[in-house]
Amino acid sequence: MSTRKNNMHFGIDPRTREIVIGTFRLKLPESRWLRTTIGVLLVCGGVLGFLPVLGFWMVPLGLLVLSHDSHVVRRQRRRFSVWWATRKMRRNAR
Repeated sequence: MSTRKNNMHFGIDPRTREIVIGTFRLKLPESRWLRTTIGVLLVCGGVLGFLPVLGFWMVPLGLLVLSHDSHVVRRQRRRFSVWWATRKMRRNAR
């Protein structure tokens, strides 16, 4: 159990419902509607990233939160993850 926590660097841990980014962990709310609202607000705030308080970093974080409940967003996140890992592997092979 602890080996999986140590190996996970990015994503959502389904057992603990925590967002994992490197060593940073953030607990998600239990309510599905609250998670969806937070995800949508993060994406909308990220679109306004040119404003001083908001930032473009909010878009991927919002999509990550939305991917916990939305199968469409989850599928796209997984495709991106596979593409990124393949790209990284090819660069390391050179």
